Amino acid sequence: MNAPDKGARSFAGVSYEDALARARDLVPALRERAARAEQAREMPAETIADLHASGLLRSLQPKRRGGMELDFVAYVDFPLELARGCASTGWNFANLQVHHWMLALYDERAQEEVWGPDPDALIASGIAFPQGRGRKAQGGFVIGGRWNFSSCVNVAEWNMLAVTVKDGERVVDHRMCLLHKSQYEVVDDWHVLGMRSTGSMTVVARDVFVPEHKALCMYNVRGGDTFPGARTNRNAVYQIPANPLLGHGIGACAVGNAQAALDLTIDAVKQRSTNYTGAKMRDFQAVQLRIGAAGSKIDAARLMLRNDAIEGQEFANRKIMADPLAKLRMKRNLAYAVNLCTEAVDLLHAMAGANGIYESYPLERIFRDAHSLAGHFSFSLDAQGSAWGLAALGGEVSNPTL
Repeated sequence: MNAPDKGARSFAGVSYEDALARARDLVPALRERAARAEQAREMPAETIADLHASGLLRSLQPKRRGGMELDFVAYVDFPLELARGCASTGWNFANLQVHHWMLALYDERAQEEVWGPDPDALIASGIAFPQGRGRKAQGGFVIGGRWNFSSCVNVAEWNMLAVTVKDGERVVDHRMCLLHKSQYEVVDDWHVLGMRSTGSMTVVARDVFVPEHKALCMYNVRGGDTFPGARTNRNAVYQIPANPLLGHGIGACAVGNAQAALDLTIDAVKQRSTNYTGAKMRDFQAVQLRIGAAGSKIDAARLMLRNDAIEGQEFANRKIMADPLAKLRMKRNLAYAVNLCTEAVDLLHAMAGANGIYESYPLERIFRDAHSLAGHFSFSLDAQGSAWGLAALGGEVSNPTL
């Protein structure tokens, strides 16, 4: 039970540096496939195969299951790199990567049910607790609901669905319930402006019984070792507080997407002259200033997200419980970082002038993806910034999973 199946691939010996190099090596192929993936509204089969072969999807999976078991900063760095090639692929990867991390928090029986037959199993999620309803039943919970934005659900075998458990009208628990794809319906409603190949469709479940060991209590994953999986997965990486950091990987996709915009713009400006005067674009101070400003915003966003992940790892390493203000600061930083990246993409896209409206222009999809992903609630600076501000001013923030 404690080792990967004999036929399964093990990536337990892969270092962070080697894994990061594998992510970077995939960028050209992802960039070449991006338009086709967008048209199909799903990750290409060859991309999924590449991600499996590289082992990157299992970078946060326990070594005892054949994963790399790397430090949590991998959850920022790897999606960021992949998003330089395709923001949708980076986004899906971030979700699939961190769900291996989350499964390590579950009871060992749930881990065995998923990883025993297939350590490469893909797991999607529906993270909005109000969209799921549940009630206690003997040995577990009966749940139902309708969760939208369930990224990569069209390729995943499993799903972690957020459920608010009530006793009558009183909220008594918050659980992440692990369901097999045979237990829910996927509604193909993902016809959107950007991030089209994430396949973030709607999931519907009706009166499904979920045993206790497959329903993770979110009050036990706020930091420390009170979660069921701690009995077997003892690495400090699994003791990081979940709520404030689970969005940092998808946030990193905004950084990678913006970095792609910067790289492509620099390449274009080096070669481009104006249509009417023939002057070289690179000689315009306004162009230089925009590139400098965009680069600063992207670098600042990268540093903020990486620092939060490193700080969360350090809390776990030192067995320190982060206080609510520190956790809210991380959520605020995430929203601010993504906003910086949207601003950077807008600066760069505006430089294209009328050329920027063509689908063939390299930044057209990047622009749509930047604004589409920025709509995620975790990236609302109004919501996350005000929550931190309220706590900093001595107010009480109501968030039971924090």
